[in-house]
Amino acid sequence: MAGDHLNVSAMIKMTLSMAIFGSIGFFTIQTGIPAVELVFVRCICATLFLGGLWLLLKQHKTEIWQRREVVRTMICGIFLVLNWVFLFKAFEVMSITVSITLYNLAPIFVLILGTLFLKERMSFTSLAAIIVCFLGSMLIIGTQNVQSWADFTGSGFGWALLSAFCYAMTMLLGKGITHLSAYSTTFIQTTIGIIMLLPFIDFSVFNGLTMSNWGYILGTGLIHTGFVYYLFFDSLRKLPTSVISALVFVDPVVAILLDTVILDFRPTFLQAAGIVLIFGGIIYTIWKPERKTAELTQEKIV
Repeated sequence: MAGDHLNVSAMIKMTLSMAIFGSIGFFTIQTGIPAVELVFVRCICATLFLGGLWLLLKQHKTEIWQRREVVRTMICGIFLVLNWVFLFKAFEVMSITVSITLYNLAPIFVLILGTLFLKERMSFTSLAAIIVCFLGSMLIIGTQNVQSWADFTGSGFGWALLSAFCYAMTMLLGKGITHLSAYSTTFIQTTIGIIMLLPFIDFSVFNGLTMSNWGYILGTGLIHTGFVYYLFFDSLRKLPTSVISALVFVDPVVAILLDTVILDFRPTFLQAAGIVLIFGGIIYTIWKPERKTAELTQEKIV
């Protein structure tokens, strides 16, 4: 019975963490500061919060430090921070719904990159899922919105796809991190983020912000990157893969609901069809029996 209660508790924590993750787009556009500065604050908050937990729980005493794994973690951190920056830049210029949908193409990028660089064999059904997601992307982007390469690279579509690519790289690199705890891994990665972004920060953007702006900024850092990570990592290893696979989709569902209900976003018919195609392909990709879903969801860091 204790195991059952433990699983229920873990499910609640995982569901809550995914639901809060889903509100990050809404929080981002309420902060009043650009993506780079917001990610910088997020890295500071996460480093302090999770670093404090790491010390408080005394996990730093049981860490196994290996040079190769630390270097891999640092490289993974670069892609993690770029993933955040690109996603937040996408939120700045287009709807949360479209941004999150394209961002969730990351598992498809993992399949493609694994085939190209890790010599993993791609099945016919995996190829079909990729084609379905590609068609969905084309419906969402729409050729009428992009008349040139410059339009695409400078638009939110480009930022969202770049964030998905960086997210995929984070997942692939994260597979090789097996000895470091989740807290030390995130602590290293967010510290790398602070160092990376510091030269590019325009501190003048913090002048004249309202109390509401600061509330959303600190919420993004402390709640979305601190408290949520604690809930996520604490529940991750106590749940079976099938449950994790289902709960991961609470994130985009909440994001889309907030965008349509509160921010009044209304997708066109073609965009709606594209969203359905993309999530259909992604769900199939993640829930295939041969996929190691736990490895993918373990890097679900938004």
